[in-house]
Amino acid sequence: MITHVRGPLEQQPNGAAYEQMLERVRYEGAYPTREKAEEVVRLVLSGLGRQLTGDERVDLAACLPAEAARVLTAQIPDPQPLTGRAFVKDLAARSGASPATTRWDTGSVFAAVTAHAGPDLITRILSQFPTGWALLFGRAELTHAA
Repeated sequence: MITHVRGPLEQQPNGAAYEQMLERVRYEGAYPTREKAEEVVRLVLSGLGRQLTGDERVDLAACLPAEAARVLTAQIPDPQPLTGRAFVKDLAARSGASPATTRWDTGSVFAAVTAHAGPDLITRILSQFPTGWALLFGRAELTHAA
């Protein structure tokens, strides 16, 4: 049976899975080198690690290659999550890149994260965050009726 629903990537040896993740980010972001892709992965996953808490943090770490999971979980979560826009602004300040470049970097990494985590976990993660995050994951921003 053929299905159009994408689920999490099949588990592979961690070194190979991390290399595959870096190659996906390199391709998605059109980065010239693997090293640039890895720099972007580390920046964005560190930022995400400062925002994500609870079961979603644990579940995402379990889906990611070990090296990526270590980057994510090495961060202490901030008590107040940032909006998507503030997240990008914070990463831009930390990296010295422009907000537009940082937005591109974030989307490239989150595309790879989504491939590992699957749509259900990403939906759970997005429900934890304030506005602006869905767009970073390549999804439409849903508004909640009051």
